[in-house]
Amino acid sequence: MHPFPMTFEASQQATIRALQGLSASQPAITRASGMILRALQDGKKIVTCGNGGSAAEAQHFATELAGRYCKNRRSLPAIALSADGTLLTCIANDFGYDAVFARQLEGLAQPGDVLVVLSSSGNSANLLAALDTAKRLGIESIALLGRQGGKAKGLATCEIIVPGDSGATAQECHLFLIHHFCEQVDAAFA
Repeated sequence: MHPFPMTFEASQQATIRALQGLSASQPAITRASGMILRALQDGKKIVTCGNGGSAAEAQHFATELAGRYCKNRRSLPAIALSADGTLLTCIANDFGYDAVFARQLEGLAQPGDVLVVLSSSGNSANLLAALDTAKRLGIESIALLGRQGGKAKGLATCEIIVPGDSGATAQECHLFLIHHFCEQVDAAFA
């Protein structure tokens, strides 16, 4: 456990170590890139979800795909399941918060789509339900996880687990991975 609050230098070094540690996940990163590119090239969509800061990152990824990242290219089909507050509260009220992503996935996802789940802990019940629903529907999934993967470890088609115990560092690395995937997409669709 690190001292709180961490100094700037200690925080910076923790993030650098985690980013360097992602090298061990290179095969999974390459696989995830391929899954995303294949889905988009086949006219399918990327469906993202997460909670809190990870919800913001899920929305960021969908925005980069449907809007643009660095290069002008056609809009690509992507949706963040955390973006519609009315729908989230409806599902949470009628089915419980654990169903907020799974219920949307049932209505929106089609064969060939890819679910991208982001979680710094890997323990959120609504994300576990989304991964289970994706598997039941035959939809491939990618899990960007932290803290050894939590309960989500092993549930996705492809997983990338950021090394270390810091949720903040996991989110920083997840954003790096999102931008890496966007670089690949821009290169393929420019």
